Amino acid sequence: MTAAESLYSTLVTNCIFNVFLLYTAIALNIITIQALRKTPSLPRTLKTLLLSLAASDLGVGLLAHPVFVARLIIQIRQNTSDNAYDTVFAIFADTPVNATFFSVGAITVDRFLAIHLHLRYQELVTHKRVIAVVISTWVISAFLSLLFPEVGWDWIPNRVPGIMFVAIDTVCFITTGFLHYKIYVSV
Repeated sequence: MTAAESLYSTLVTNCIFNVFLLYTAIALNIITIQALRKTPSLPRTLKTLLLSLAASDLGVGLLAHPVFVARLIIQIRQNTSDNAYDTVFAIFADTPVNATFFSVGAITVDRFLAIHLHLRYQELVTHKRVIAVVISTWVISAFLSLLFPEVGWDWIPNRVPGIMFVAIDTVCFITTGFLHYKIYVSV
């Protein structure tokens, strides 16, 4: 009995769940993007960050979920994992996932600065700087998705990307949690 045979019901359930999430991620983020575009009362900087988050979540619905479901279906049908789909998943699906993660962090930092800088906020947080942060977020996300071992870079030891992702995720989680705590205390 292979690993796929022993996990058959789990893989099928995971496929069904991800198909449902695919639909909701696409539909709700399209609605969110339209609502953000038509809302004039939001500051441009916050609107840009929220649009980046909605676009990255839409990318998760359009890329990550379908590739993951295809990967699960291949595991179910062939009773094995296919390295080609692992590579596709690592390259295309992880970019919007990483961008979502970093966008949430950028929005947290923005809200923290808005509360703690008061009148200096508009002077320091300009639309051009926010655009630079959004572009940097997407570039870093694409770069990080290329570092997965499944991509096949022989010059990167297999442990380096894992250690790097744990370090980046830990720093981001701690920073986001701390800033949310400071926001909560201030409000």
